[in-house]
Amino acid sequence: MGTEPLERKLAAIFYADVAGYSRLTGEDEEGTHRALSAYLDTLTTSIEKHNGKVLHYAGDAVLAEFASVVNALTCAVVIQRDLKARSEHLPDQRRVQFRIGINLGDVIVDRNEIYGDGVNVAARLESLAEPGGICISDMVRQSVEGKLALAFEDLGEQQVKNIEKPVRAYRVRLEGQITSSSSTPTVDVSAKPSLAVLPFTNMSGDPEQEYFSDGITEDITTALAHNRSLVVMAWHSAFAYKGKAVDVRQIANELGCRYVVEGSVRRSDQRVRINAQLVEADTGNHLWAERYERQLEDVFAVQDEIALSIAGAIDPELAASESKRARAKAPENLDAWDYYQQGLWHMYKFTVEGLAEAKTLLERAIDLDENFAAAYARLSYVHYQRTWYGPHESRDDSLRQALTCAKRAVTLDDKDALGHFALGRIYALQGRHDMAIAELESAIDLNPSFAQAHFGLAQALTCADKMHEALPGFEEAIRLSPHDPHMWTFLHLKGMAYYKLGQLEDAERSVRKSIRQPNVTYRPFATLVSILGHENRPSEAATVMRELLEKKPEYSCSYAQEDILFAGHPYLGEKFAELYVAGLRKAGLPE
Repeated sequence: MGTEPLERKLAAIFYADVAGYSRLTGEDEEGTHRALSAYLDTLTTSIEKHNGKVLHYAGDAVLAEFASVVNALTCAVVIQRDLKARSEHLPDQRRVQFRIGINLGDVIVDRNEIYGDGVNVAARLESLAEPGGICISDMVRQSVEGKLALAFEDLGEQQVKNIEKPVRAYRVRLEGQITSSSSTPTVDVSAKPSLAVLPFTNMSGDPEQEYFSDGITEDITTALAHNRSLVVMAWHSAFAYKGKAVDVRQIANELGCRYVVEGSVRRSDQRVRINAQLVEADTGNHLWAERYERQLEDVFAVQDEIALSIAGAIDPELAASESKRARAKAPENLDAWDYYQQGLWHMYKFTVEGLAEAKTLLERAIDLDENFAAAYARLSYVHYQRTWYGPHESRDDSLRQALTCAKRAVTLDDKDALGHFALGRIYALQGRHDMAIAELESAIDLNPSFAQAHFGLAQALTCADKMHEALPGFEEAIRLSPHDPHMWTFLHLKGMAYYKLGQLEDAERSVRKSIRQPNVTYRPFATLVSILGHENRPSEAATVMRELLEKKPEYSCSYAQEDILFAGHPYLGEKFAELYVAGLRKAGLPE
């Protein structure tokens, strides 16, 4: 036997176990196993996100270690809140609830495992926790004091099995909001929408085509997982339902998800038809459905294209559904996620009043969670929009605030496409074209199905006089998200790109489509008047001008000059600004 000293280290030990697992499996073995598999995926993902390491699974138990006690406890709180939200619609006797114990102690390291009293104490603390709760040792409480805004209930000295000395234990109160001084984003994800992509059904009548339907399912799951505002179930959890006729609501209950994507694939020779639909789990309502038909010159290219299309189309539908849920809640029940969703709803009105309300709501979300990166990104975008729709004299101030919020978002979570999108839009407005393009390309790399990022990049390229490169980006944004709340501006800026190229017929066609969108502002009307002025069509220009002045009574040539020059930054170029205003004059717009 070796006499070398054993490797030891100090670690935060995380131990989780399912409460009443034997009873749950006795009542519904298969359903409980599926739910447990999905929940273990959630635990693993959260542990890794908070810089922890899963050491091993033992049936329904998980042992993990962290170098940071703050990260360990933050992770535990996020997990418990997430699982509570995902199972709150289930009867008490069917909920899969974890108990979590956390200890800080010296452990023996051997073959990538840890041993010793430090681990044993964590396991005993787990047994003292309530179902859905967390119990910690006094060492943990002392270590996080002043670092996390959490309350603790003193359970006193506890004599636990196989541990010689009593252990002082504390119950963590989960009602409050957790904040941290660490760099790890600690937004409470419990309110984030969760979604599962079920295996698409192979309708081809050829078992050898299963690989294609499975590939589509996995690609859609991967594409959706790029969205940091969405909790996506791991694909192997959803694949447990392959070939089984199970009600969507039952599947959602077992996996603990709010939405389900399902569909079918039919392939014949070199043609494929794919049907996809988004279902709200608790009601069974279909929120969105679409059919895709493609030629199969390149199978993998078709898989990628359709997966991105489905992910892009689902994103605004989920946002609309989440906004509706948030607005239906009583004010006293709102959390950071609800304020965030309500803020987006007001932001997409594209009005001065809507933006003011969005600003207030997003600031409330940040007050509740100072590390909410997406809220900072969207608040930045609100300030950006205020430069367009607020008073001209306040533009510089709004732009400074937008830049501050965007940089904060990227600092908090540089893997979230929203922050890079917000930063890129601001740089484009400031005439910093190379920086704008780099940030927006980063946003697309992080989330390839993010239609607004494709649009933002196309706009930045247009500002940089690279219109031929920009036009495919506008098309991609429109294809990815055909019901996006930004659709009017997708079409308007596409028209501006054609206008800068001198292709007035194409510009007019795109701008007229923009005008038909439901939340359109005055700007496309002004652009159409300018185009019609250059085309010497005075009667048509006069008709559109009346609509323009109904939406913006103070609009004039001098207002337009100031509007498009954008506080000294002619973001579309000085020559184009002159051309634009000249068209308005030709159409008869008052000076």
